[in-house]
Amino acid sequence: MSAPLLISCGEASGDLYAGALTRELLALDPSLRIAGLGGPQFAAAGGTLVDDYRDIAVTGLTEAIAKLPRSFAARRRLVAAAEADRPAALILVDFPDFNFRLAPPIKRLGVPVIYYISPQIWAWRAGRLKTIRAIADRVLVIFPFEESIYRQGGVPVEFVGHPLIDLAKPSAGRGAFLSAHGMAPSAPTIAILPGSRPNEVSRILPDLAAAAERIRAAVAGAQFLVARAPGLDEGLFTTAGMRTLGAAAPIAIVEGDTDTVLASADVALTASGTATVQTALHDTPMVIVYRVSALSYLLLRRLVTLEAIGMVNLIAGERIVPELVQDAFTPDAVAREAISMLTDRDRAARIRAGLAMVRARLGGPGASRRAAEAILRVIGERHSRQSQVISHQS
Repeated sequence: MSAPLLISCGEASGDLYAGALTRELLALDPSLRIAGLGGPQFAAAGGTLVDDYRDIAVTGLTEAIAKLPRSFAARRRLVAAAEADRPAALILVDFPDFNFRLAPPIKRLGVPVIYYISPQIWAWRAGRLKTIRAIADRVLVIFPFEESIYRQGGVPVEFVGHPLIDLAKPSAGRGAFLSAHGMAPSAPTIAILPGSRPNEVSRILPDLAAAAERIRAAVAGAQFLVARAPGLDEGLFTTAGMRTLGAAAPIAIVEGDTDTVLASADVALTASGTATVQTALHDTPMVIVYRVSALSYLLLRRLVTLEAIGMVNLIAGERIVPELVQDAFTPDAVAREAISMLTDRDRAARIRAGLAMVRARLGGPGASRRAAEAILRVIGERHSRQSQVISHQS
């Protein structure tokens, strides 16, 4: 294939999926050239960075305003790259606020648009289905219930399964991992996942650290693993609360190995998002938390159509793990839920049964390969139609 593929992803999870997709695309066709907006995972898989998503990723509606000039610049670079070397396809990976604006000028070049890891239109801003119908030649969804939503909305869709099924693999066993970090393999172990973006971590980690201090006081031998997303500034993890916790209990900050952190934990305190699915894949009971600015929260409450925000609860169709959002997210509330999971075996067993149901609904292994195959089919179908048109014209 002479024309490149252009990928646009944002956030750590999107970069992870884009990296896995790029590896599968190159395995199917080593001659491919793949470039776009991504991060370290995408680049490590063989993609060429036109721009780095880490300069523009934030959470919250009001928080995004400060990033607008940088976001506009990234979009201009991607459009210019498409104009200079017209891609065989534009592959959008989640990140809708950016990708919805990126797609139209590139689609006008005659480039097919494939949306992989589609926006959660079933959760909020359902009107975005109209936008997706206008820009996407194919949508590749990762949850089975999404397929009927898009099909009923007149959008060509294919269910490929969740890529985390293949990607959520620990690098070591619990005993070896905890021992390597100076911890006791048999002691109660709590994972702390404060998010992957700087503003997210700064809002969430201090209260999780305070909750951890309360857990330490109530649960003998409690120890803590903090999952630090790659590229985050070390200063975000050296707050007063973290220093206090570290002085009182065994604690390790682990960068870039969230799966092993989760596989080694008895309970996880996690920010809402992809991490909740990752936690479910490791059969780890969790407390889901989230907080944005007060103004962002007021705006979001007017747009969100669901009572639950945690992905595992949405997939299950019921509240299998607690969610503590905005004002309900307090150190006392988090600690109370975590202590209950650590000490009430029946509750922990019920949660694990719910997580097993979630895992069963995510599809089997091979999602990234199926997505890559679907993308190449779309490109092949487009090329075949264009060849037929040329043949008829001649």
